[in-house]
Amino acid sequence: MDTSTVAVTGAEGFIGSHLVEALVARGHRVRAMVQYNSLASHGWLDTLPADVLDAVEVQLGDVRDPACCQELLHRAGTVYHLAALIAIPYSYRAPRSYVETNVLGTVNVLDAARQHGVERVVHTSTSETYGTARTVPISEDHPTQAQSPYAASKAAADRIAESYHHSFGLPVVTLRPFNTYGPRQSTRAVIPTVIAQLAAGAEEIVLGDLRPTRDFTHVTDTARAFVAVGTAPAERVVGQVLNAGSGVEVSVGELVTRIGDVMGRQPVVRQDPERLRPDGSEVMRLLCDSRRLRAATGWSPLYDLESGLKETAAWFTEPANLARYRPFEYQL
Repeated sequence: MDTSTVAVTGAEGFIGSHLVEALVARGHRVRAMVQYNSLASHGWLDTLPADVLDAVEVQLGDVRDPACCQELLHRAGTVYHLAALIAIPYSYRAPRSYVETNVLGTVNVLDAARQHGVERVVHTSTSETYGTARTVPISEDHPTQAQSPYAASKAAADRIAESYHHSFGLPVVTLRPFNTYGPRQSTRAVIPTVIAQLAAGAEEIVLGDLRPTRDFTHVTDTARAFVAVGTAPAERVVGQVLNAGSGVEVSVGELVTRIGDVMGRQPVVRQDPERLRPDGSEVMRLLCDSRRLRAATGWSPLYDLESGLKETAAWFTEPANLARYRPFEYQL
């Protein structure tokens, strides 16, 4: 087995593409699964520099197909499993799709990892599995509560991954990132939707609920957290669930003000009822306790929120980047 070759599912996405860059920078060859499409698009991988892509083998496929997962993991040392349906609003419309991709897709990855003797499986969770914080900061011992079909599908996938470790000895570690932001993120998320609307010239920003608080981590730091748990000594991380977050809490309303300061604007906000989650589904408060990850791997964030917002705003305001988005359409 060539342990310098690592596999990444969901490699074409926001976090996945940044992770691919980070892995190549460490000298790995990356086998990247990209969801099949008739346009032969490799998503955000298509925007990476040629010297990065020279070390990337793209495999078009789908984690819902066991054969694709078997092919991906043949002779791979580590797999970073990021492929998932992640948009919470769309999970209200299509919950079965989330089960098929997030739960059954994870089973397929785990089964392939068992068959091929993969040395480590890094499974991706989400802070949404905690639901609204009962105590803060939220440690890995905090109870889980699925307040959306998306969160339920991810919580189920986490349990499946845990069971494969206990039942079959599969070397699984689960990373649970809190809210990630940065270049390439979809405008379904709050930071890019605010920045993109301002960059497109809006005087009035359209959003949902301004009260929820979140713990935001720049995507570079999230990618570093994946690499940290994928390369740390097994005895420190395997079998663990580890939170990744900044430990700083900010409300959506305050976030709008801080983005306005970075971009030299004072936006007016209009609340759009279509952007509100159903009663009982909104997660009102998330604040990360990442002490276990820090102790196990030495990871800590490099970006504070101000520097991360400046970099993100600069990227979105580049005309070629902004042209990839529809700032005034509500993205599920």
